[in-house]
Amino acid sequence: MKNSAKKFKLEPKKLIEIHDLMVKSRVLEERLIRMYKQSDGYFWIGGPGEEAFSVPLGMHIKKGFGPDYDFMHLHYRSSPIMLALGADPIDSMRQMKNVASDPYSGGRNFANHYSKREWNVVPVTSTIETQYATAIGTGVAQTRKGCTGITIVNGGDAGTAEGEFASCLVWSSRPKFELPILMIVTNNQFGISTPAATQHGDKIIADRGKAFGIKTAHINGNDVEESWFAIQEAINYVRKERKPFLMEAAVSRLYGHSSASGANFVPGEADSLVVFEQQLAEAGVMTEKQMKEIRENYNQQMLEQSKAVKQETQPSGDTIYDHVYYGQKGRYW
Repeated sequence: MKNSAKKFKLEPKKLIEIHDLMVKSRVLEERLIRMYKQSDGYFWIGGPGEEAFSVPLGMHIKKGFGPDYDFMHLHYRSSPIMLALGADPIDSMRQMKNVASDPYSGGRNFANHYSKREWNVVPVTSTIETQYATAIGTGVAQTRKGCTGITIVNGGDAGTAEGEFASCLVWSSRPKFELPILMIVTNNQFGISTPAATQHGDKIIADRGKAFGIKTAHINGNDVEESWFAIQEAINYVRKERKPFLMEAAVSRLYGHSSASGANFVPGEADSLVVFEQQLAEAGVMTEKQMKEIRENYNQQMLEQSKAVKQETQPSGDTIYDHVYYGQKGRYW
């Protein structure tokens, strides 16, 4: 081990597990981008560059159904969270291809618009930051139930200009009526094509929570261990105290905003996976050969999965009205 090597606090087994999920998530997003560029999808939007923060977050979630477990109000850059929870990459490809076997929307929604009732994953929407408003509802339900489940909601820095974000700050912090909500802002310094420096008078978005008496944190979301322990502390606080917490994580945006901006690699952005792999190698936790083999295996696995998805059928036109309401099929009038 080199003298300058990072001294990890987490056990090697945990570091290897995190690395595996980070690679899995990155390879998935790159496969989805390829599918889009090969006309096997209409639109791509995802979160390559946020793995060092989102994988640890997913690993800390209390997964299950109902208010006793954690509710997740996610946005469309949350694939590392879903994979950490145990989601199968092929299901993301199915949603990209809009085939009937897509378990999240039945082939009806954009890529990375997850929905999984059994895990309390509330449907992801394309409307910006509305998830902060719906998070209030599950926070109220958990407070009334008197359980240990908490509500977790995440979004981007640009979306904090929306009223729903302010509503969540207000509703979660009312004296004697506080809600167990962990509010997360992943700040990649851009809103589509607009730089944050031209939009926010504040330097740290998390500081907005202080005016409401909300405990806050601003962290480097590109650092695995900093993310791991900060998330652990925040979740433990919300779960025990039944009060809100606002966390801002500085992250990277490696492939631009979405396919609308080309979905091409952006040079100059910090790559948390590259940094983490360098640290693992220098600390003797993993070899470069081992890490290369993991990526190659996932590349091959997801290539085969994408080929299989191309052979699956798209939704039948007679299902267009299904699930407008829960459990409803066919026309509802």
